[in-house]
Amino acid sequence: MSVESDTAGAHAAAAPPAPAAAAPAANPALMGLICFLPSGITLGLWFVGYLDTTALPGGMIPIVTFSAGLFLLLSAMVALRVGDSVTAAIFGVFSAFWTSFGVLLMALNNGWIIDAGTGEALSTEQVGSIQSTYLLSFTLVFVLLTLATLRLPLMFTIGFVLVDITFVLAYIGVTAGNAGLFPIAGITTFAFCIVFAYILFDAFGQTLGGRAMSMGGPLVKS
Repeated sequence: MSVESDTAGAHAAAAPPAPAAAAPAANPALMGLICFLPSGITLGLWFVGYLDTTALPGGMIPIVTFSAGLFLLLSAMVALRVGDSVTAAIFGVFSAFWTSFGVLLMALNNGWIIDAGTGEALSTEQVGSIQSTYLLSFTLVFVLLTLATLRLPLMFTIGFVLVDITFVLAYIGVTAGNAGLFPIAGITTFAFCIVFAYILFDAFGQTLGGRAMSMGGPLVKS
């Protein structure tokens, strides 16, 4: 055995092991979107009259509070952990909507909010005032979100615009007492659910090694 071969063998023995392959980064969109969809579909069914909230006033509470509200919050926390603040903000505001919507439903259905002046239950007009204020606040925030994220691919903007339209229709329907707008809001709700399902399908595909699906170019590129 030569000196060179002995030296080479020593170097080979001393060589550090190859580093293990890094685990893939977590994608919070998978959990966020798939838990968002059941609540979105339920909201659409409510708007079109499939879910009778007159006879079943609390029927939406579990799904909007826990399926969307809780798990979107968890998704926002995962996004923050991996440094994706934009995704965290998007999931965070949707979590805020769904959770507060569930609490509002519970409060109104169980008489937790009363007229402070009379101590009596709220009138129809007072309930409508609470609902319209709530809807207006989130409508403005979702419009802001849409404008602030115009640098995202077009598919995201389409989804957010449909959310905006849904909230505008619901707000006008409540403030004007025009129940005929709610089925239209149901259609736009189903539409944004389809858009977000498309984005979810793409996220699953890429995570599992597939090719990216077409999302369209952003409206703002600079």
